[in-house]
Amino acid sequence: MEHSVSSTTPTDAPGASAPGPTTRVWDGYPEVLTRENWPITVPMMIHGNTVADGTPVQQASAEQWAEVLDVMVDAGYQNIDPTDTWIQIADLSPARLEEFAATVRAAGLGIPAFSTSRRSVVDPDHGDEHLAYGHRAIDACAAIGIPLISFGFMRALTPAQSRALWFWHEPGPVDDPAPEARARAVARIRELARHAGEVGVQVSLEMYEDTYLGTADSAVRFVEEVGEDNVGLNPDYGNFVRLHREIEHWDEVAAKTLPLANYWHLKNYLRDHDPATGAWFSHPATLETGTINYRKAIGYAVANGFRGAFCVEHYGGDSISVGATNREYIRRVLPRTVPAL
Repeated sequence: MEHSVSSTTPTDAPGASAPGPTTRVWDGYPEVLTRENWPITVPMMIHGNTVADGTPVQQASAEQWAEVLDVMVDAGYQNIDPTDTWIQIADLSPARLEEFAATVRAAGLGIPAFSTSRRSVVDPDHGDEHLAYGHRAIDACAAIGIPLISFGFMRALTPAQSRALWFWHEPGPVDDPAPEARARAVARIRELARHAGEVGVQVSLEMYEDTYLGTADSAVRFVEEVGEDNVGLNPDYGNFVRLHREIEHWDEVAAKTLPLANYWHLKNYLRDHDPATGAWFSHPATLETGTINYRKAIGYAVANGFRGAFCVEHYGGDSISVGATNREYIRRVLPRTVPAL
């Protein structure tokens, strides 16, 4: 599969030309997308993996799920990303899976996407287990009508990362750069993608530092190597802007990766550098106030065929409210109407 990737700097000019979509847009979208109906999700990982009385979310009752979902409805959300750091839908029984889906529907919420987290299929210790989990997750998505699943190569936090004020202050695991190791990663994602394609689910690959999706060029090449029409990128370059080291400029990453995007985790950070000491600093910020110009990036993405769901992420403070602020910011900067592709 060949992808047309722009090498130009992004522009927010209204007349920017678009090379067209590079992945299928799933069924069920409105004929015309608007600021009001564009799917914007919120990751449920912000609730942790237990409910109020300490019961694991996995084992909670439908009534307990509903209580958590009501918090999101009260904050104005119309869609969620359940995220497997909140609930592992892959490991619910068929009856419990349907009960979960019915509870979400009863709350008036949709699920445009499901994100896995820190379950790399090439993890040296758990890769086989995570691959099997990925297949179960795809089947769970298909069973309850979730049209897209996001995978990544990030691994479990190290002890040093877990102790840090912000986990990105400490270096994490690094993917093996050997060609045969990368080829194995490609083959495993292709295996998942073909399974997903058979059941009508899209796959999105989340960009993350020091993985095979850790630079713009590597991420684009990886999608090309997988070579499946239902595979795109989750260009979460907020993962890079927070790093305390030199990084690719966000607009260069955007120009290369956004034409391949089919789902998008959005978060922002303030970023600063002290040339006298060489130190880098970052801190979570709203989409509107951080280093990345998301008005420009979103405009460029839409002009280049992006019609996927957005996901508003934030670390620290009241993430639910910050996410709601970010949701409304996205709606303000989106075009008023965009024909579906």
